[in-house]
Amino acid sequence: MAAFLCVASNMVLAQDTTMAIYKRVYTMPTAIVRSNIDVPQLIRMVQQDTTFYKAFKNLKVLSYTAINDIEMHNKHSTPIATLHSTTKQVRTGNCRVTQVVQEAITGNFYTKQKAYNYYTAELYAALFWVPTQQCNETNIIGNTDLQVQGKSGTERHKQQLKNLFFNPGSKVQGIPLMGNKAALYSTDLSAYYNSTIDYETYLGTSCYKFTTQAKPNLTKAQRSNIVIDEMISWFSTNTLAIIGRTYTLSYSAGVYDFKVSMQVDMGTYNGLTVPKLIRYVGNWDVAFKKRERGIFTAILYDFK
Repeated sequence: MAAFLCVASNMVLAQDTTMAIYKRVYTMPTAIVRSNIDVPQLIRMVQQDTTFYKAFKNLKVLSYTAINDIEMHNKHSTPIATLHSTTKQVRTGNCRVTQVVQEAITGNFYTKQKAYNYYTAELYAALFWVPTQQCNETNIIGNTDLQVQGKSGTERHKQQLKNLFFNPGSKVQGIPLMGNKAALYSTDLSAYYNSTIDYETYLGTSCYKFTTQAKPNLTKAQRSNIVIDEMISWFSTNTLAIIGRTYTLSYSAGVYDFKVSMQVDMGTYNGLTVPKLIRYVGNWDVAFKKRERGIFTAILYDFK
């Protein structure tokens, strides 16, 4: 058995190789290295990818139905407030609005004035629901899309959340003490991560799988220099369209701390990439606010 495991181990190692590209070392199967793929160009494409954020922008120009589940937990992981709803985003002409088809709540999800009792729920609603009609929006990505200048309060926080959720791996503006620590592909952070490229079938599609993980042996001081713990992205080997992404972020800055995990699975409608499953698990605490532990899941379908 020992001899078998040794041989098997050597076979696995023989199938992998490492390559330094853009000042970062990547581990990948020999099959990728020996193929006709332009690996450096493929990596650059992933680093500069905007299709993930574009998929969320596409939601602004479509009608669709969503099943929404939000759970707020106590420190024992017991739900203390929940919302289950079905909503429809209706786009007519150049305007869109969210209609609530059905809603069931438990606990103190809302205040007596029907305001959100939890900041997590408030931000979720601000990101995905449009209670009053909004018009003249497009799915074009502009240079100012994720900037926070000139915004304050919920609008500023919503913009920062968009940075973390919709454009992971980029610098997040305006969050105290974070700076460029979320800039996953910065060469300054390359020493803190292990990166791999592999083949994998995801959601029934043959994909390139890109994995970037924080090295397991980082010191506390080194760990304080990064925000993204892990990010895995799947891109179609045929079209290079993004098929899905999971990522985990965590950080502690004294006045605030958070640990957030996200999963987004993509689909297509009429040539547009759209998110079909969005799942968030988060635990965060900000000065002068109560710690919040939340889970939300959204399933989007019936695009028109």
